[in-house]
Amino acid sequence: MLTKEDIVAEAKRLQFADIGFTGAEPFDSQKEYLMKRQEEYGWAEALGLGLLAGTDPRNILPEAKSIIVVLESYFEESFPVQMESHFGRCYLDDDRVTKDRLALKIKSLRKFLQANDIDSRVPFNLPHRLSAARAGLGTFGKNCLFYAGRVTRGSSFVFPVALVVDHEFSADEPSVSIGCPDWCRNACVAACPTRALKGDGKIDPRRCISFLTYYGEGLTPLELREPMGLFVYGCDRCQNVCPRNLPWMAEGKTSNPRVSSKAADFELPRLLHMDRQYFLQRIWPHMFYMSADDLWRWKMNAARAMGNSLNPAYITQLVRAFQENSDERVQCMIAWALGRIGGKPAMAALENFSKESTGMVKEEIQQAIKLSSD
Repeated sequence: MLTKEDIVAEAKRLQFADIGFTGAEPFDSQKEYLMKRQEEYGWAEALGLGLLAGTDPRNILPEAKSIIVVLESYFEESFPVQMESHFGRCYLDDDRVTKDRLALKIKSLRKFLQANDIDSRVPFNLPHRLSAARAGLGTFGKNCLFYAGRVTRGSSFVFPVALVVDHEFSADEPSVSIGCPDWCRNACVAACPTRALKGDGKIDPRRCISFLTYYGEGLTPLELREPMGLFVYGCDRCQNVCPRNLPWMAEGKTSNPRVSSKAADFELPRLLHMDRQYFLQRIWPHMFYMSADDLWRWKMNAARAMGNSLNPAYITQLVRAFQENSDERVQCMIAWALGRIGGKPAMAALENFSKESTGMVKEEIQQAIKLSSD
């Protein structure tokens, strides 16, 4: 009969950062939390993410008896600065589509379990972070992220993967708590520019930059554009300022060759001008939360980041993109970006565009001109 020690040894052989075990009891506290905050989390159910169903492991595997949680460290190597400036680190080497790295490790672990008559499921809607804390692998931060207890210098740069299994293993000592030091004065909460973090481990996901970049509906509200800064997909602000992350961030790292090789594909001008084929071949396999039907959102995010860069070198690219795009949301954000950068070339372009624009685009252009002249 397979023992916990056998599984731990296999997880280490596969180079997972850590592993823990917990029972398959329902996550009643998580279900209650979600039920009380449907206004904030109802969008997830509408998208079919099934978070409520995921709070009971037996909805995933009727014979569920235990949950095995492995941690993957996703910041073992360094990333190009221009990539970190615009994209959350956890997405930079994501292989959930290409399935050529982490997916292979998970597959190997499941095959190991299956060879020993243990059935498993790897659900996307199980509370992975809470599972990891229940398995004693670490604690939470005030930014709602999970922090490792024994690896990566106790940082939040880990990705918990939960396997629901039909065999009972003794549960490890849980560590469900906020582990932030008493002396920290809510650095993450203060640094959140959109005020998504509420403190004490609470968040309004609808105001999180990560949510806004890939799930936000329509034109980004004016009051959120500047606070969202240079991020196009995801956000690491609360992780970058966290004192619990400093030891791991200071660790010397070699360059990640996979990310470096594709960095040019993700330059802002290329995102702003990309067509459907470019997106499907070069972008979607690595950052897939938005489909090809959402190219407008990618372009809108790229234009906003260009505007917040205050770099006049982007004016020519923005002018060209305004002319080649018919989507009003993209045109509106380009107008805002030109106004944010300012200067005579940008103003000349806006005034020229204003002559043939109507509706919301013309209003946005007029606001941009006023913004630049104030």
